[in-house]
Amino acid sequence: MTETQVLVINADLPDIDHPLAIGPEPEMFKLAQHNYKSGEWPFPVRLVKPGTKVRSDEAYLASMLPDPQAEEREQIRAIRRAYHDDCHTIRSLAIKTGFTNQQVSHLVHKYSLCLCNQYWRAEKYNDPDEIITGQTVDLVGEKLGAPARSIRQASYSNGIVCGYYISRVPRA
Repeated sequence: MTETQVLVINADLPDIDHPLAIGPEPEMFKLAQHNYKSGEWPFPVRLVKPGTKVRSDEAYLASMLPDPQAEEREQIRAIRRAYHDDCHTIRSLAIKTGFTNQQVSHLVHKYSLCLCNQYWRAEKYNDPDEIITGQTVDLVGEKLGAPARSIRQASYSNGIVCGYYISRVPRA
């Protein structure tokens, strides 16, 4: 049985082309421990097989960043669980899930989750991801910078105010 060859490299600055030592794995492990304990190699070292692609710690940590879509899916699951626990308003969902009212409002409207209270919705006509919502027509009017009367009229005719489609989502 042949022993596999390994390289001892600096873990902080991995450079596979300039190893600190090369040899069979058991010997390199003992050498790395001895040199680290004696202070000859004051930095952490890593044992790798020749030909492996070595990534730096920064690249490794960057690959572990959370996926924003996965995080959003988890938030939707939490909102749906809270909804099934009889939380049917944005405020009660926010309290139950621990998210802010704005986060809950955004996710509820983005995924068209059913609520038992009425709210006003303004969706940008050329960007469906840009949505402004509010419990009252005055609040939406304030966010859009338009009078409440024009928003109310646009909601009856599916009209546009300030570049937004206005709609009123009724009670479920």
